[in-house]
Amino acid sequence: MLVTFNEILALAEEKKCAYGAFNTPNLECIVAVVRAAEKLNVPVMLTHGELHEPVAPLEIIGPIMVQAAKSAKVPVCVHLDHCETLSYMARALELGFTGVMYDGSTLPYEENLKNTITAVKMAHPYGAGVEAELGALASREGGSASASGPVYTDPDEAVKFCEATGIDALAPSFGTAHGIYRSKPVLDLERVRVIAEKTGLPLVMHGGSGVSEDDYRKGISYGLRKINYFSYMSNDGVKAVREMLNTREVTFFHELAFEATNAMEANAERAMRVFAGL
Repeated sequence: MLVTFNEILALAEEKKCAYGAFNTPNLECIVAVVRAAEKLNVPVMLTHGELHEPVAPLEIIGPIMVQAAKSAKVPVCVHLDHCETLSYMARALELGFTGVMYDGSTLPYEENLKNTITAVKMAHPYGAGVEAELGALASREGGSASASGPVYTDPDEAVKFCEATGIDALAPSFGTAHGIYRSKPVLDLERVRVIAEKTGLPLVMHGGSGVSEDDYRKGISYGLRKINYFSYMSNDGVKAVREMLNTREVTFFHELAFEATNAMEANAERAMRVFAGL
């Protein structure tokens, strides 16, 4: 069933757990994530990042995501991830997305603040919740390196930002990175605890793939309610296809798609179990 971003966050807060937000730039990812969520009977978020526009145009993948959410047996939010263009956000809202994340983290603070206020004014009349980012991760969405490394979110600045914008969730920077980790991430989870206490808002972990189960659990106990996850799930799909091609003759592309879907479903299920405390 299609639900709003805030409804998912409320369910997570009630259970003191987190729910996964999975980028789904193709049908295989959508099927894998929804099947895993239905198997575990947990809410989930299907997300679309603006950077995926070249491989998954919003007007094509968006309606598929919305329909998949409506048909699902569990609560599903359809969420716009890392939107840097307000006009792109407007298109997603028109298509029926029930949550949006405006990412102005690379902009000067005042410009990020101004644009986030606008994003809230755009989204709330649709009933869609708004997430924003303050600080910067060690790498950008898509895994490209940041020129200056992580810029950790200041808790007091976070309070001012949340109060001024009226956002529904905050994605702070505390040491995670997008993409595949080349070394074990060192997370400032105490910063998560302080920001959660000071802002009173649900917090979001970006760059969630590759984090240890212990760090997931600790961060969730401190107030993380949404965990973005994609890279390791997608990479498991690649590994499954590679192994299939190396072990037997494959005639049809859909055979590869099925293999990748099954592998991604298994990976998503493992992540969801940890996030939901199962």
